[in-house]
Amino acid sequence: MGRGSVRPLKREGDGGTPLGRFPIRLVLYRADRGRRPRTSLPVRAIRDTDGWCDDPLDRNYNRLITLPSSRSAEGLKRGDHLYDLVFVLGYNDRPRMRGKGSAIFMHLARDGYTPTEGCIALSRRDLDAVLAEIRRGTEILVLR
Repeated sequence: MGRGSVRPLKREGDGGTPLGRFPIRLVLYRADRGRRPRTSLPVRAIRDTDGWCDDPLDRNYNRLITLPSSRSAEGLKRGDHLYDLVFVLGYNDRPRMRGKGSAIFMHLARDGYTPTEGCIALSRRDLDAVLAEIRRGTEILVLR
């Protein structure tokens, strides 16, 4: 979970994982590091220019964007393996509210399960187990 623990009132940059129930909107993966995931959910290979906007003042806040960007954004094609497989969670996306938090994903964990910036991180084995069970309508429940 996030370095800021689980938060019922998530804010951009607080490091918290939002409390609640979130649908899985999209599965992203690194095609150069693994096969296309088999799922009924939408799947997309991460491109070199993919980013996620985390600037609350940008019209594309909390959306997939093309880099480079003049606004603050996180690159999705990382040098580490954290984003080799990513589930984009439906948090603050319908509707999007400025400053309420962005880029809440479920992705691969670092060694030792060190805290994230607000995402949920699992081992590859556990993420693959989730992948095998999810389908359209699956939601992730985050509790305290």
